[in-house]
Amino acid sequence: MEMRVTTEGKEEAAKELVMSGVEEETAELINEDFMPVELTVGLDELLEMQIEEAYAEDILMMQGRREEGEVKLGDIELKVNKSEIPEKIKEELKKKLRAVRIKLSGKKLDAILKKVEEKYEKAKVEPREAVGIVAAQSIGEPGTQMTLRTFHYAGVGAIYITLGLPRIIEIVDARKKPSTPAMKIKLAGEYASDRNNAEELAMEIEETYIRDIAKVDAYTEDMSVWVSLKGKELERRHIEREEVEEKVKGRGTDVLVEAIEDGKLRIHAKNKTYHELLRLEKDVSDNLVKGIEGIKRAIVRRGPDGEYMLYTEGSALKKVLRIEGVDSRRTTTNNIAEIAEVLGIEAARNAIIEEMMDTLDEQGLDVDARHVTLIADAMTMDGEVKQIGRHGLAGEKASVLSRAAFEVTVDNLLEAAMYGETDKLKGVTESVIVGQPIKLGTGAVELVAR
Repeated sequence: MEMRVTTEGKEEAAKELVMSGVEEETAELINEDFMPVELTVGLDELLEMQIEEAYAEDILMMQGRREEGEVKLGDIELKVNKSEIPEKIKEELKKKLRAVRIKLSGKKLDAILKKVEEKYEKAKVEPREAVGIVAAQSIGEPGTQMTLRTFHYAGVGAIYITLGLPRIIEIVDARKKPSTPAMKIKLAGEYASDRNNAEELAMEIEETYIRDIAKVDAYTEDMSVWVSLKGKELERRHIEREEVEEKVKGRGTDVLVEAIEDGKLRIHAKNKTYHELLRLEKDVSDNLVKGIEGIKRAIVRRGPDGEYMLYTEGSALKKVLRIEGVDSRRTTTNNIAEIAEVLGIEAARNAIIEEMMDTLDEQGLDVDARHVTLIADAMTMDGEVKQIGRHGLAGEKASVLSRAAFEVTVDNLLEAAMYGETDKLKGVTESVIVGQPIKLGTGAVELVAR
């Protein structure tokens, strides 16, 4: 069937093109009969005209000037989408194939896709494989060889971090606060390249109490507290005397503060009792002047890439991310509960995997990441970080016997009897208890004789 475009139609199309911003000379070409093959524009020229590469290649194909065997972006997209692999792998594969597209031919592309599909099929778990038990054994066995040591960032006042078996236990127990909370704070812009700026930011983050920058004494003679400021400490921490005075005066109306020369402050208590004086001394000492509560120390280190970064003792992710000069995309903490609260459950899942893999690698233990990933998935699948214990995964199992076999046997059995719970005996533990074959691996197959 042949289709003809009328002259009026062509003129109307030309007007539309002019209205949409196309030059008049170009639009007038629509009135002349021409074939796309007559165009002689090349790929580079089309790309300069800000035409997407995939469309540019289609135009060249219409001209009949496409090289034989050359792979188009559209081919990659189409063939990868047709393959039987998960979406995440598809996206990663597309990105890598686009990067080497010039070296590819149609045959090579098909061969690569075939190989990826084969590898993916091989990596899949066999049906009815006891993945949970394999994961538990794969981490439990190397765990027996773990040392109980800690690691520290050497230097002035080293920062210690729990590693080894205690750290693994801490992670799977989903502790709200790790024994040694710490952060790696990556910096942005001038803070990452200039040490002075990085140190100033460290002082901005590190908590500073009056006791750190002054000598606080209580005198019973005149029932007052004297604060003697240390000039060197104020200078090192970039704090002005006025800031300290403001902090002390801002405590409330129950105290009278007078500034005396030589950087001293005298604070009078309204109630002239000895206990009140001691309480006032403690309150003044514990007054936060600068920094973020919870971050005991922040030290500056230069990374392998030449950038300055901060290591902190203590963690306060939410507050740190708000500070100017902190790179929020690359700053991390070892407190998984905090990550879940600030960045969400997916970030917490990734943190569990990363922390466990780092701990195992540091001990020189080679554990497949898939086992660790399974544990992280099990801990976070309900949208919150749960421990692998009786208050978490083990305590929420549907099977009564499985819960009873884990911990607090009598309580579990008594409660189940009270509520008339039923155990379907489908899991591993309960099958072992009643002496029936486990419905996994070879036990998944039943032979029936006729």
